[in-house]
Amino acid sequence: MFPDEVPIKETNPLRPLSPYAVSKVAQDLLAYQYWRSYQLHVVRTRGFNHTGPRRGEVFVTSNFSRQVAEIEKGLREPVVHVGNLDSVRDFTDVRDMVRAYWLALERGPAGEVYNICSGRGYSARQVLDILLGLAHVKVEVRPDPARMRPSDVTLLLGDCSKFRSATGWEPSIPFDVTLKDLLEHWRKRV
Repeated sequence: MFPDEVPIKETNPLRPLSPYAVSKVAQDLLAYQYWRSYQLHVVRTRGFNHTGPRRGEVFVTSNFSRQVAEIEKGLREPVVHVGNLDSVRDFTDVRDMVRAYWLALERGPAGEVYNICSGRGYSARQVLDILLGLAHVKVEVRPDPARMRPSDVTLLLGDCSKFRSATGWEPSIPFDVTLKDLLEHWRKRV
């Protein structure tokens, strides 16, 4: 992605930079092919980053939340280990995403593609700052080279105006509430 291609629209070229992204592009194109060839009722969605309670710990928001919860319970030293804190992602609460997927199926014409995102970018540093503001303890932040990605996208910000126009969908859960709920999930789990 190039700086002049932000926010990302459905018309942006697909240039995946990780095996995971390649798998998503392949699924998108396969769904399109089934719609074109067999008239299968397929609505393609391109969901940007989503998070919330019960999110797997390999994802940045959940990983930070788990570390904070473990520190609060005395299960680890008061240090949060981090990767690149400058990358910016477009986060949406998973509960809003599920509602969006449902609306896509109910109101989206077959063959269409929609971005589902909040349209707001948060750096990993901002995510961490919000979580640390909710923490009951003081912690040190320590970079960990093992957490750096070999090909990190520095900015991933979407435009969901097409989806919003088609369905009336708007994210309803503020990001700070999402992070608070996620941290509470990890506090109960660890």
